[in-house]
Amino acid sequence: MYNRFNFHQHTFCLFKQVDSSIIAGQTLHYKSASGSAYFFTEQGVYRKSNHWGRAANCRWRLETQAAYKNQSTVVGYARWTDFYPNNETEKWFYIEIDWVANQALFYHKNDPNYRGQLLRNANETAKRIQKINEVLQFDHWKKYAQVYDEEVALQDIVAYLINTNETLFQIIQKVNGTT
Repeated sequence: MYNRFNFHQHTFCLFKQVDSSIIAGQTLHYKSASGSAYFFTEQGVYRKSNHWGRAANCRWRLETQAAYKNQSTVVGYARWTDFYPNNETEKWFYIEIDWVANQALFYHKNDPNYRGQLLRNANETAKRIQKINEVLQFDHWKKYAQVYDEEVALQDIVAYLINTNETLFQIIQKVNGTT
């Protein structure tokens, strides 16, 4: 179980963005060297920060990350039960697509929404997300795909990128029906 004394040691967490007025008048419990402010409660922690993602040996992000820009100070809240173990070698992470924001996001396998998706370690996950976001945001893949319905092909390619370790080239060959 994580608490105010160990939540910052090799953890993954999705913080929920909250209105900054929630911490107005609260006692500041800790301020990091990078300027993040921490306010502890019995149930969790409020973090006021202008940087999210990788924080020292942790991976902390906002659930509303699609709209968040680094250097904008926001307040996030997480319950102690929202923290999960993290390291660079174990396969903790799975990928899902936010089709509204048109981007790939990663989650921890201990998250209650985990449904058996392919797991990768942190480095593999970061590389795969970069590849998926390239496919989602640029249309370079289309010049290699011989498909009638590009939207269906895009969804198939992204699904393969999430659920296999095949290369984009191998996946496009499958979508083209050439393998």
